[in-house]
Amino acid sequence: MNTETKSATVLPDPAAIFASALSLWQTSQNRAGEENLDLGECYNGMDQFMREIMRIANQFEAWACRHIDFNQLDDVWSYLLEDKFGKAFSAVLPPSALAQFDDSDCLRIAMRLRLPVMLDNVLPIPIAVSAPKPVPQSLFRELRILTVRNSIEDDDPTPYSSDDEPFDGEYGSPYFGLYGVGGDGKLEHIADRGTYSEAVSLAHKIAPGVSFPSAPVFVAPERPI
Repeated sequence: MNTETKSATVLPDPAAIFASALSLWQTSQNRAGEENLDLGECYNGMDQFMREIMRIANQFEAWACRHIDFNQLDDVWSYLLEDKFGKAFSAVLPPSALAQFDDSDCLRIAMRLRLPVMLDNVLPIPIAVSAPKPVPQSLFRELRILTVRNSIEDDDPTPYSSDDEPFDGEYGSPYFGLYGVGGDGKLEHIADRGTYSEAVSLAHKIAPGVSFPSAPVFVAPERPI
């Protein structure tokens, strides 16, 4: 881990902001050319387009400083953003819709970039963590904590994974289900809790000594940006 990345956990890094802005500028220009899109017309002038670029770069860096575990990054933060931020952004919003960017898009982009996002009680992070039961003759071979959401239409619980839209209006807020995993690999639902720490606490009561991470970090599976 290099000092440049560590410093971004304290204050926004101007180099990272510049890298994001440059990457988004280049990607937007390239895509506009491919689609015969007049960016000046979209934003009533290129000066407003540049203001949107800088707003997004500043907002994403501020968000990342609150939610990303930089200690788990192998890449230099500013280099990673220069290489990939524009493409990740383009997968979330088109270059004609920069003004629509908000904090919810920060999470979508972070997932595209496969950044280590720290679990908190605010972001809808999909979590799936398992821990082996410490008792050899246990009914379950392991315990598992998964994020779950209820359908707004019928209130049915549905697992929430990294393949799902984090801010899908058809579902309620995520909560945490505790499951036992049998020898055949099938899951048996034990209970639901509102927070991850509450689910871990219940797991400890069921199986004293079971070991779950105290603060899990979510990294999306690899997929094309």
